[in-house]
Amino acid sequence: QVQLVESGGGLVQPGGSLTLSCEASGFTFSAYHMSWYRQAPGKERELVASISKFLDVTRYGDSVKGRFTISRDNDKSTVYLQMNDLKSEDGAVYYCTRAWGPSEYWGRGTQVTVSS
Repeated sequence: QVQLVESGGGLVQPGGSLTLSCEASGFTFSAYHMSWYRQAPGKERELVASISKFLDVTRYGDSVKGRFTISRDNDKSTVYLQMNDLKSEDGAVYYCTRAWGPSEYWGRGTQVTVSS
């Protein structure tokens, strides 16, 4: 069955960096676009970044452009999110999904907390 497992979250100070990972299984990873979304308390789930299944076309939410980088390793069936210059408003649970946009499949998420 489809499985998505996020990891790498934690506590980081403002201006710091974290790298998140999402390991996928149960489907042909290379055949799917992948995305990161996040959801903070009281807010809607929002797009962070997406990466295409071919040629690594990417897109980013406006609030993270220039700070975050999405990448994928098809050999490892893993999508990554490199987060730099983290801000307090980046604090959220980060989820991955196997689509360009929201889909029916999500991981359980990994918590990112940005605090001094």
